[in-house]
Amino acid sequence: MQAPDFPQEGGCALVVGGSGGIGSEISAKLAEAGANIALTYRKNAKAASSVAERIEAFGQRSMQLCMANEVASSVEEACSAAIDHFGSIHTVVNATGSHIAMKYINDIDHDEFREVMSADMNGFFNIVKAVLPHMREQGGSFVTLGTTGLFRWPAKDALSVVPKAANDAIITGIAREEGRFGIRANSVALGLIDAGLFRKLKDAFYDDRYVDAAIRNSALKRLGTAEEVAEAVLFFASNRARYVTGQTLVLDGGFSL
Repeated sequence: MQAPDFPQEGGCALVVGGSGGIGSEISAKLAEAGANIALTYRKNAKAASSVAERIEAFGQRSMQLCMANEVASSVEEACSAAIDHFGSIHTVVNATGSHIAMKYINDIDHDEFREVMSADMNGFFNIVKAVLPHMREQGGSFVTLGTTGLFRWPAKDALSVVPKAANDAIITGIAREEGRFGIRANSVALGLIDAGLFRKLKDAFYDDRYVDAAIRNSALKRLGTAEEVAEAVLFFASNRARYVTGQTLVLDGGFSL
């Protein structure tokens, strides 16, 4: 397969959460398609180094950045470092999310809600704020991982759905306001993906009965994979989608139908 072009030659794709189960596959997929990768991590430097090795195996350059999304100065420092190292950021992929508890809205306390919104919603705004002025100079693409919960509500999943709803609104705003600068913005709405946070939370919150019910209620009768998420992100990030902006691709095996 011929590698697709990205919005510009050179530069890098910034994969926020690139050390995670889904983010690592996105990083590798974009590298395979010809992008240099600046990937961020929070604590797991070892996992980030492992992803960097996969990127470099495709002949692309990599950079690992420790970043706290909810801290504006940390985000600004990391994004500036990526721009200095690669010359530009042509793509931003938001592939991170908080480790959340599955609770009914009635059972979520104020501090818990505030913490998740700070990390996931304010964190994404911090990333946009740090990169957007730079991206206006040469165009580019934003892709965020959202949730199919916006189309079919999953009980006890408010801490995941609510911040992603806000991020989807930001994506729509970027698409509408920044298209004149050659900037596109799109979202991939995920169902249950057998990777990343799902695997970490499975024993605590997703018992076999929950997973079986989700599979039965999907049209394709299975869970999704990180590879499938990466393919969708590659489409939006590359020039294959150069006339696509402000859109959501629902990747949930038909769960929301």
